[in-house]
Amino acid sequence: MTEAFLAGAMDRHGDAVYRLALCRLQNIPDAQDVYQDTFLRLFQQKQAPVWPEERLKAWLLRTAMNRCADLGRRRKVRQSIPLQDIPELSGEDCYGCIDLWDAVNRLPEKQRTIFHLRYGEGWDTERIANFLEIPASTVRVNLNRARNQLRKELSDDETE
Repeated sequence: MTEAFLAGAMDRHGDAVYRLALCRLQNIPDAQDVYQDTFLRLFQQKQAPVWPEERLKAWLLRTAMNRCADLGRRRKVRQSIPLQDIPELSGEDCYGCIDLWDAVNRLPEKQRTIFHLRYGEGWDTERIANFLEIPASTVRVNLNRARNQLRKELSDDETE
């Protein structure tokens, strides 16, 4: 594998890997570790340069999810940070999204991951189902529950 291939993969898919890790772990240093470890593992894959682009992205996201699970098993106490402390989310162009993503972060992990893949990455329910190896109906149920919970939380915030 060449450094150029790795650099290109990081440019094209690095944001998605980092966002997924941050969504799952809710901790910037851990998300950075997952990002780094994911691309280190890609560098060790001999066949990766011949993979189609979709397979490469799916492999990266699956590897990141597995690494997040590894970290979750090893660390019993995880610190979370307020989203307003994350520089790329605190700008004026993101007015209102802080409350939304704070509410998303309070969702159960399974719903949070599915919600992120659907709305953060733009994947359809069939693709999410294949990726997570669960039925598509389970994806739709979890998305519906997540949306209902977010509606409830965000409407409660507005009435206060």
